[in-house]
Amino acid sequence: MTVLSQSSCEACRIGAPKVDEAEARELLPQIPDWSLIEVEGIQQLQRQYKFKNFVAAMDFANQLADIAEAEGHHPGILVEWGKATVTWWSHSIKGLHRNDFVMAAKTDALLDKQRISHSVIR
Repeated sequence: MTVLSQSSCEACRIGAPKVDEAEARELLPQIPDWSLIEVEGIQQLQRQYKFKNFVAAMDFANQLADIAEAEGHHPGILVEWGKATVTWWSHSIKGLHRNDFVMAAKTDALLDKQRISHSVIR
């Protein structure tokens, strides 16, 4: 099994295959703190991270923005005092692609880096 956080995103164009139920069951254990949600009929991955204050949450969001830009795949990020909610889905296919699971894992890896700097509450 490939470690998701070490993978790179592949080009995802309109018509690319969505992750099916069997593949999702295989990938979800690698990102156990993420939830599958549905918004306006579109499946998405979402997780909320907690931080000690707004600045730490914003720092996390900015670092995630750099990773997302490098991968060419961009999340929804809501930053509030002491928390950041991250949502991944592939706009071009209106659903989940393997890239979304890869980026969720990369987001968790960034969280691990943040824990080292003690800005994460849990």
